[in-house]
Amino acid sequence: MDLGYHRKDLLGLEDLTPNEIQFFLDTARSFKEILERPQRKVPTFRGKTVLSLFFEPSTRTRMSFELAAKRLSADTVSVAKATSSVKKGETLLDTMKNMEAMKVDVIILRHESPGAAHFLARHTEASVINAGDGPHEHPTQALLDLFTVREKLGTLEGIKLAIVGDILHSRVARSNLFGFTKMGAEVMLVGPPPLVPKSFERYGARISHSVDEALEWADVVMALRIQKERLGESFFGSDREYRRFFGITKERVQKVNRQFVLMHPGPVNWHVELDPEVVDLLDTVILEQVTNGVAIRMAILYALLARGGTSS
Repeated sequence: MDLGYHRKDLLGLEDLTPNEIQFFLDTARSFKEILERPQRKVPTFRGKTVLSLFFEPSTRTRMSFELAAKRLSADTVSVAKATSSVKKGETLLDTMKNMEAMKVDVIILRHESPGAAHFLARHTEASVINAGDGPHEHPTQALLDLFTVREKLGTLEGIKLAIVGDILHSRVARSNLFGFTKMGAEVMLVGPPPLVPKSFERYGARISHSVDEALEWADVVMALRIQKERLGESFFGSDREYRRFFGITKERVQKVNRQFVLMHPGPVNWHVELDPEVVDLLDTVILEQVTNGVAIRMAILYALLARGGTSS
């Protein structure tokens, strides 16, 4: 498999080229075929070490990366904030230097501060993967979303994607906006006016405050959860009020009376952004997103480990 990605790190999609994104999607397709075999493990990177540094809670992303690394036969080490020396006052750079001294090849970082992965990448020879830096970017989630949509619809060119929810605080929305527009799709961002700044128009997004308009327009609808842990002030009255005006409800879906692909990066706040009943009414790919997460993260680890960690 030829390498089509030559950077040391994967920090975001904003700076990637369509060809680089295409490489990850095509490589993930090959790895998904491996995952469907009875023997799902390949000896590609035996002796390589992948370190997960998660300073924010995570279930799907961390498990997906660890499983991807193990499928490639790499050794894995996982450190969470609650069990790290950061709790004792150690800085991120101190933690990284100590881990690097143990000869790790790839560092997967989730951190509450935007730009944390970029900072880490500048101070280590190991490859760094951004697994979410505050409300900035979440490139691996966007890549698995791109992969899922292409797999489902056969193309990304001309696809209409509506992302509904808390856009302001969403790293998933930003990375998907960058990724889908680069691959020729149209993107509409939808939600309450305080949570959907018009500044996103400069990245090529359409802005709407009507979920009904989005459901009539889109080929793919991605619902996002309201990130209460990032809301420092009240942007809407209550969960019930949000559901009334912006929730993808059974009544809304039945009224629209058309099929579209439904996505959600998880975790889902049921009866807020999504009603459970809509999952059976629509072409829903939420579980496929989870499955595809392992394949796309195998592709990313393959690209970074195969190049030997040389400078970008």
